[in-house]
Amino acid sequence: MRHEIDLDVIPDYPFSWQSRALNGLMRGTLKPASSLLLRHSLAITACSRLGELVRLVPVRPPSHVGIVPHRSGEWVRAGQGLDERKVLLYFHGGGYFSCSPATHRPITWRLSVVARRPVFALDYRQGPVHSLAESLQDALDAYGELLERGHDPADILFAGDSAGGHLTLATLLALRDRGLPLPAAAICLSPWTDLSDTPRRANRWEDPMLPAGRVEWLARRWTSGLDPRDPLVSPVFGDYTGLPPLMIVTGSTEVLRDEGRRVALRAREAGVPVTYEEWPRMPHVFAILADVLPEARLVYRHMARFLSAVRGSGEESSLAA
Repeated sequence: MRHEIDLDVIPDYPFSWQSRALNGLMRGTLKPASSLLLRHSLAITACSRLGELVRLVPVRPPSHVGIVPHRSGEWVRAGQGLDERKVLLYFHGGGYFSCSPATHRPITWRLSVVARRPVFALDYRQGPVHSLAESLQDALDAYGELLERGHDPADILFAGDSAGGHLTLATLLALRDRGLPLPAAAICLSPWTDLSDTPRRANRWEDPMLPAGRVEWLARRWTSGLDPRDPLVSPVFGDYTGLPPLMIVTGSTEVLRDEGRRVALRAREAGVPVTYEEWPRMPHVFAILADVLPEARLVYRHMARFLSAVRGSGEESSLAA
């Protein structure tokens, strides 16, 4: 079953008019706004406070989606026949200073459907008040709490996008280094994996959403006083030996694309099966745009196929044992 997991995929779907229009809109609005605003620590503070206000605005999911608040996040359930013995632990993106489980419900409820289990979306501590180490500790604590609730590690999945993809990989590496049991698999959507001073030359102009200079500025801020090549700070430098199967999804024109590629290569060198998918001209974390982009709806089918292959591989291993 490994051959169904360890593969490179470049989806050959027609580029939709919705994607073409959205890329143009982001290139003309969101990207220049980010370039202009993310130049001072006050901007991060303002965005963080704005995010706190957004939390107070009710974001209504579809009627078939159940949301149950928790002291450290929220439980999301959607679809039929969910296996309550199993769980997917989700880490939202937002550059480690914005967004929340509520902003990422378009992803988490769909993951609940394709994974056929409840999703726990963690509301981890973020900058500028908190550090990367505190975010990582929250992730480790959330996983520990799931184990204490009686979930078998083999019944737990990780997933995250952008900074949440960073947190996904850092948590896996930290668990492995501490000799703790690992989840069954992990999905990373447009992961931010390199916070070092490595220049981002690829897609600096092609990315319709993220300005490379602002990503680099933000990385310098979060790594001040740290070793930026520590694998828990920049997972792209990690040794992936012993980690579970990974799925990495990027857009071909993303400024973060090569970071995902490099993680896939390092993981495969360490013997980890990796499904690496590079979607032509898709923007950063396009899966969150499934309400408007046909390609974003299709990517969940690919995630379902990956998870099905992981389940098959696990069953095959059990029979062999």
